[in-house]
Amino acid sequence: MKKNILFAFLGLVFLSLVAFSLSPTEVKVDETNIKWYTLEEAIEANQKSEKKFFIDIYTDWCGWCKVMDKKTFQDPAVIKYLNENFYAVKFNAEQQEPITFKGKEYEFMPGGRRGIHRLAYTLLDRQASYPSFVVLDASLNRQNIIKGYKAPAPFLSLLGK
Repeated sequence: MKKNILFAFLGLVFLSLVAFSLSPTEVKVDETNIKWYTLEEAIEANQKSEKKFFIDIYTDWCGWCKVMDKKTFQDPAVIKYLNENFYAVKFNAEQQEPITFKGKEYEFMPGGRRGIHRLAYTLLDRQASYPSFVVLDASLNRQNIIKGYKAPAPFLSLLGK
């Protein structure tokens, strides 16, 4: 009798596991954080589903960049709007790795106090300041450059919300 109960219990557990694994899973978008991509990942994703690009050009030493990360980029309305309408890219303006963008290779350019990546320099129209944000259309053409710290409401307004 105990064996029958044990087998019935194990059978029930097994069937529950099988049923659970066969049920459709719901994919949820993380609405508590911005989905940040590398530029390469964003371009690849855009080939499957077109969106605009939002590029956050920052440096590790930039204090206002850190304020944007802690305040503006943590705001629920900003998170939702960026995730729904853009491929958001974090781009360190001082990174050393070369990047191919629109068929051209861009490299780090030493100079000044720290140097700058040529792609950041190009995207910012040769006027580097941090933080800066570049909006590209789905074809990777620059639409807008936004410079400096922005609180959530003015930031969304500048993005077109």
